[in-house]
Amino acid sequence: MTTDMALADIDLLLDDIRGSVARVGAALDSLTDLQAREPSALLGWSRGHVITHLARSADVYRWLLALARTGTEPGPRADAATLDRALREGAERCAGELVADLRGSLDRLLDEAEAMPAERWPHLVTALAGWRHPAWFTLHRCRRELETHHVDLNLGYAAADWPSGYVTWALDDTVAALTARNFPVARIQATDLDRAWTLAPTGPTVTGAGHALLAWLTGRGPDTHLRSNIPRPTPPSWPLPPTPGWP
Repeated sequence: MTTDMALADIDLLLDDIRGSVARVGAALDSLTDLQAREPSALLGWSRGHVITHLARSADVYRWLLALARTGTEPGPRADAATLDRALREGAERCAGELVADLRGSLDRLLDEAEAMPAERWPHLVTALAGWRHPAWFTLHRCRRELETHHVDLNLGYAAADWPSGYVTWALDDTVAALTARNFPVARIQATDLDRAWTLAPTGPTVTGAGHALLAWLTGRGPDTHLRSNIPRPTPPSWPLPPTPGWP
């Protein structure tokens, strides 16, 4: 897979992330301590867990961008155990602390992205799971986290509210990963996007609105609004590992 991405496209992606950040921020403006402790849409996670996860994910992405920008690690890297401990301990904070932490982490991430020289965006960085990707793909990862976990907050934002541009990109990325892993679906067709994807030589053809298809594939909604000619398989747990072929 290519490491190139046009600078104009990166600027547009940054604008999209700012929009995602603004929507999450607006949803959390009036969050109460009670709401922060209530269950999210993720089993075993409160809203405090989701907010803390988003904040620590933004820190990870900022660390990767700083590494790409300077060529030097910007301090120690948090490992999986450290991030898990931070999630458990951070989730119990009051609403004000949770929201302020998330806003600060996202602001610092955007500042780091805006400071990135154009020639450094193709620089390869390594995800905690060990796979490598260009620095610009970090922005896609961030947007996917924001849009997906905004739904998980269970504060009125649903898959139907996802921007169509995000849905199209996320379907492209998700279908590519599923195809590489022989997911037994022949074809997926997004009726509202006028897009279709061929995955396998056999299996069902699944049809529906793009956001409903993405919600089904990522475990963020029922498949009751989808149509298929034969029974559908259960998608693997999200997030999927990266598509084979990254450098």
